[in-house]
Amino acid sequence: MARARLPPLNAIKTFEAAARLGSFSRAAEELNVTHGAVSRQVRALEDWLGAPLFRRTSRNAVPTQAGSDLLAEAGPALDQLAEASRRVRSSSLARGVLNIASIPTFSMRWLIPRLSSFQREHPGLELRIVNASTSAERFGMDADAVISGPASPPGWIGTRFMGEALLPLLSPELMQKCGLRAPADLERHTLLHAATRRRAWMRWLGAAGIPDLKPANEQVFEHFYFAIQAALAGLGVVMGPLALVGEEVRDGRLLAPIREPALRARGYFVHVPASGSDAPAIVALRKWLIEAGRATEAEYPAYLASGRSPG
Repeated sequence: MARARLPPLNAIKTFEAAARLGSFSRAAEELNVTHGAVSRQVRALEDWLGAPLFRRTSRNAVPTQAGSDLLAEAGPALDQLAEASRRVRSSSLARGVLNIASIPTFSMRWLIPRLSSFQREHPGLELRIVNASTSAERFGMDADAVISGPASPPGWIGTRFMGEALLPLLSPELMQKCGLRAPADLERHTLLHAATRRRAWMRWLGAAGIPDLKPANEQVFEHFYFAIQAALAGLGVVMGPLALVGEEVRDGRLLAPIREPALRARGYFVHVPASGSDAPAIVALRKWLIEAGRATEAEYPAYLASGRSPG
């Protein structure tokens, strides 16, 4: 028997939060999205249903009769889905499978290169990594663990496992062609940005005391790993977190000629659902991440010592 056509489930989840909390703003906070995103999801659901779900004249999110009727069914249905997901996740953990939602660049440049270490220490556990660019996407994947920044939705517990130090980095070829000895020299260079880290250069230039510096050019890439590759190709100077480019700096493929200021960022956190935070597999993952993060931070001085400036 064919299943009846379902409404957009993400819109149902958003509607339920807004109706339950009586506020689009509080729903946005709970779901870790913007107020506008909540409004768009509710509007999409109303269009799909062909009926208004909230009274538009109210300052609060007051459901219409149709909205109240839908909330009465949607809340229990979402609870059942959450419980079913919890049981499946618990079964997955019991089989030794950990589903991790992570930042793409972090997965590519830090986590995956260290997976063999985790597998040697925990041969009975399998890590399955799914990448998502935004925090909302990562926390919406029903993952066993999420690697992200410090913020997380209610019901999650976050643990910081590694800090981040940011410095200007460039290739030896670009260093030879257009030297970089002091922050003011950046006016001769192209600054490379990642769309997900647009404020990194602004913060560093402010800390260096030259917030109004005008570079020769700027180029923005969708993902940070593209910006790193551009720096390796000599296209410009990237504001690089040492945790993700340590190998290139140590091997001399990227140079860190300006060592100060080294911006300290909020770092990386592993978040797990509070209901399963004491599961042995989760405890093992968190312990391994903390140990691997500390080992990475301990290498920062060595990376900088090898960041020699040729010529």
